[in-house]
Amino acid sequence: MGCQMLWHLLVLTIMTTASGRKRSILEGCDPGDLKGLTSFRGGIHWDTSGRLAKWVGHSCCEWEGVSCNNETGRVTEIRLPGFISTDDFVFQSQMEGWLSPSITLLTSLEVLDLGGLVGLSGRIPPIIGHLQNLRKLYLYGNKLRGSVPESIGKLLKLEELHLHENKLSGFLPSSLGGLKNLNALLLHSNRFTGSIPDSFTNLTNLMHLDLHCNSLSGHIPRNIGELHLLKEIDLSENFLSGRIPDSVNNLTSISVMYLDTNHLEGEIPFPSNFGQMASLGFLRLQNNHLSGRIPPNFRYLVSLQRVSLANNKLEGSIPPGLGNLEALTELYLSGNKLSGQIPMSMGLLSHLILLSISHNLIHGPLPDEMSALKNLQTLDLSFNLLNLTSIPTWLAEMPSLSRMYLAGCGIKGQIPDFLRSTPSPIQELDLSVNRLTGVIPTWIGRLTQLYSLNLSRNYLISNIPDSVAEFQELGVLDLHSNKITGSLDQVFKIGNSFPDGSLTYIDLSDNSCTSGIEQIGVGTQQRIKYLNLSHNLLEGQLPTSVGELKAMQSLDLSYNKLGFSLVNAIANLSLLETLKLQRNHFTGKIPVEFLNLKNLKDLDLSDNLLVGEIPAGEPLSGFPQSCFSGNKGLCGKPLSPCKS
Repeated sequence: MGCQMLWHLLVLTIMTTASGRKRSILEGCDPGDLKGLTSFRGGIHWDTSGRLAKWVGHSCCEWEGVSCNNETGRVTEIRLPGFISTDDFVFQSQMEGWLSPSITLLTSLEVLDLGGLVGLSGRIPPIIGHLQNLRKLYLYGNKLRGSVPESIGKLLKLEELHLHENKLSGFLPSSLGGLKNLNALLLHSNRFTGSIPDSFTNLTNLMHLDLHCNSLSGHIPRNIGELHLLKEIDLSENFLSGRIPDSVNNLTSISVMYLDTNHLEGEIPFPSNFGQMASLGFLRLQNNHLSGRIPPNFRYLVSLQRVSLANNKLEGSIPPGLGNLEALTELYLSGNKLSGQIPMSMGLLSHLILLSISHNLIHGPLPDEMSALKNLQTLDLSFNLLNLTSIPTWLAEMPSLSRMYLAGCGIKGQIPDFLRSTPSPIQELDLSVNRLTGVIPTWIGRLTQLYSLNLSRNYLISNIPDSVAEFQELGVLDLHSNKITGSLDQVFKIGNSFPDGSLTYIDLSDNSCTSGIEQIGVGTQQRIKYLNLSHNLLEGQLPTSVGELKAMQSLDLSYNKLGFSLVNAIANLSLLETLKLQRNHFTGKIPVEFLNLKNLKDLDLSDNLLVGEIPAGEPLSGFPQSCFSGNKGLCGKPLSPCKS
């Protein structure tokens, strides 16, 4: 009985002790954690979410955004992201202030999420390495400055490090290579310099590496191919130089890879044999100085879905082996020196949605096998040596094709009627810089889903057909450098049957249009940002309705026969950056209201009949004399002073 009594007393003692510990967890907070949290709160002077205002008392484990370990009572998570999601909406909150170094007192912290707090400034604490239990660190989308401290390499449990979209600078610390558990390293959109540390090749669990939009230099680490789990690499928009190392061939499990940089050069060295990089899904090498040929072994990259080799110095023919890439959906080869013909095997890419081969030296004819691309939606063959003479009829019979770019392809004759009834409604059509003749067809307005129409730099001779007023979705209209005559009335009626209108860009320059200027700004033209009617034969007075074009950023009416006084309503175009009215017959004074055009960067009022003093002040006084020359009656800064 004595032993049994002793056992009961021991159990009662343990239960009492445990109960007391639980009460202390609920009622208090670890002193170090409390100091770290209150110091963080003290560094924030504005919190639109209202979360920090609720941090009162000493029970920090009950504070919003704070989580604790139920056994120890220590703070393990701080989740205060900028984006807050509820069942009804998502909004971005802001915290303005600085990141207190005292956050490192929370030594049991496993998750720190302050991502998307656009007003959070300061530096990453130099002793960030004290948070040795940290698994996830989200400090992206802030205003953090300075370097990444070397002590970050002590966070041996770290799995995710997101420091992107800040103003961080300096070299990337080599200690990052010691984070063996890291699977995501996102440092893009900062100001890092120097080379990528060779130690990064020790990150054997890394799956996502994103360093784009920095100022990194040097070479890609030679042994990066040892990172077999990589799915994404983005090194774009840097200043990397040198060759891609041969060891990159060892990335046999990679599914997404981005090497889009400004100064990569040399030949593309991978893959060297079958089975290498078999999981590579996304490959971006555009905007570099890569040379040589597209490797024939590209056919081994059987999982490729999106490939961009655009804007390099690649030459030679397109390898027929690309037809083996059955998963390919997007292929960008524009802006190189590729020659030869498009291989017949291209017709085997049954999943291809987009094909861009513009600005190369490809010659014709186009292979009929391309007609088998049943899923192709966008085709860009512009500015090659195709000399098509005419648009192949099978091109207009492709069931999914809705965006055709055939600029500079040597097409002659009239715009073919078969474009009026394609299986998939045309959304974008570019036939510019060809040898098209005849008229703009009357059926053009029946392309009700057309968003962009470019027929510029041809030999079209006609009035603008009335049917253009029927366009419902048109946003871009470019007819410049033709021989178009008559009125602009129908152009300014585009979209008037719809509440907001969609037209944002109009270029009818270098034609022979004579009238219709009185319709400018009438109806639903509020979205027009760019309007160029220069080098025409337009006459009459600029109407006050021009002031209704509130979104206008560039207005060019130069080299016409417009007259009468400048209308004050132009001053209502508060977003205007470019105003060109030179070589007309405008009279009278420059309206003083033009001083309200605070965004004006490019102005030309030269060679008119303007008189009087140029209104004093910015922006007018900041332009050179040439902007006002050729008006014999003008005076005042920047011209000669007016005579009293």
